[in-house]
Amino acid sequence: MQIVGYDAAVEGPAALLVSTGKGLDRVSLPPGEALAYSLGERHCAGSFDGETHTACDRPAAPYCDRHTDRWPCARCTGECSLPLDSCREEHAVYLAAFAPATFKVGVTRSWRLDRRLREQGADRGAHLRTVENGRIARQIEADIATEVGDRVRVPAKVRGLHRSVDEDAWQSLLSDHDHLTAFTFDYGLDLADRPVGETMLSVRREHARPGGLRRDRRCSRPGPTVESRIVRVGPDRWSGRHSGSPGPAVRPIQRPVGHKTYTGGGCAIGS
Repeated sequence: MQIVGYDAAVEGPAALLVSTGKGLDRVSLPPGEALAYSLGERHCAGSFDGETHTACDRPAAPYCDRHTDRWPCARCTGECSLPLDSCREEHAVYLAAFAPATFKVGVTRSWRLDRRLREQGADRGAHLRTVENGRIARQIEADIATEVGDRVRVPAKVRGLHRSVDEDAWQSLLSDHDHLTAFTFDYGLDLADRPVGETMLSVRREHARPGGLRRDRRCSRPGPTVESRIVRVGPDRWSGRHSGSPGPAVRPIQRPVGHKTYTGGGCAIGS
């Protein structure tokens, strides 16, 4: 099972698109829904065209050389030959606001405007113009981006999740740009404080085996230092206990002899 996509909440709750090997399942995410999942071995994410997922078990991540490509429109500024069929569709140029006062200009196919703003988590949006194709839209975007900017990083969005849009700043921006329609979005988060990212583990391993201790590679991912001491408890079992502070509580572990990889916080440590 692999998470391969996400549907923003437009006419119903948001949802994860999950590839099961037999097809795609849509896992609804109504407000308050809890998710539980585990991490497996890292491998290529494969390819997903919005309807079909092609799995790939090659170890290169996030993509192997067969599934690494460059989207022609990623950094297009309108100096192109309309390389994709979608480039020839009607496009909308828009402004998006992220609380409290981060703004960007963007383009999308006109029928996707509302969905595109929601996909990005915009708190406000404004439809500036509708144009014949993507090339014209990118030219307009590139011009406006010299003043407004055309990208907002995820950390900037997270910093404002618990805040409201600075209406004075937003209205000031709109006064400089004629617009057709304005949008206001409410995702029902109702946060009192800024969310804090959580790092589950970083790991330093010391293995107790006949012949003494051997220290394995150290995971460089930030987080609390957690000691794991592995000892043999029988002819076919190893047992271990993590300890460390601060950090989440973790259970004692047992692994069969011959198990070669222990994982923590996204890092793999050979045993």
